[in-house]
Amino acid sequence: MNPKPAQRGRLRIIAGVWRGRMIATLPDDSVRPTADRAREALFNRLAHGFKDDGFDLRGATVVDVCAGSGALGLEALSRGAAQATFIDQAMPALALIRENIATLGAEDRATVTSAAAQSLPRPSRPCDLAFLDPPYEKGLATPILASLAAQGWLRPGAVVSVETGADEIFDLPQGYVLRDRRDYGRTAITFLLKT
Repeated sequence: MNPKPAQRGRLRIIAGVWRGRMIATLPDDSVRPTADRAREALFNRLAHGFKDDGFDLRGATVVDVCAGSGALGLEALSRGAAQATFIDQAMPALALIRENIATLGAEDRATVTSAAAQSLPRPSRPCDLAFLDPPYEKGLATPILASLAAQGWLRPGAVVSVETGADEIFDLPQGYVLRDRRDYGRTAITFLLKT
C-alpha cells in the first residue's frame, strides 16, 4: 500500500484587494509560514507604528527575503505596495512563490529571485520595506541584514521586519536602528529602521 502524499497547506490573505483569497504552502516543514495572528499584528504595526517616520505601504517597493510561500510580500501587495521582490534559494519554495503570484494575478508587480540570503545580488532599486523570515535558530538574521545593507537593497528610512524564534537574539549590523520587538507565542518580530 502506497502512503498518501502529504496535503499542501493553505493561507489566507488577511486584508486589501485580495482579502480572503487563499495561497498554498508546502506540505512539509521546509517552509514555516508566518501565522495569521502574527502576520496581522505585523501589518497593524506597520500601518500604525511608523507614521512619524513617513512610512506608507501604498506605493512601496518591498523585498521578501527567505520568502517561503511569499505570504508576507503578497500581503503587502494586497495592501497597496507597488512592487515586491521575493528571494529564496530552495527550488520548491521558488516554485510555490511563482504559483501563488499566478494565483493572485500579480505577475506584473512581482519578481522572484533565486539567491542565498547571506549573499544577495544587487537590486534594480532600493526598497522601502523588507521582510526577513529566515529559519529559526540558525543565526541568519545578522548576515542577511548585512547583505541587504551592503548590496543597497534598502533606502534610508526603510522599515525592516525580522521574524525569529521568541528566544532568538541577533546582533544589529551597522546602519540599522532598533525600533520595536514584539513576541507572538514562539515567534518574535523585530522592527528596524535603516539609517
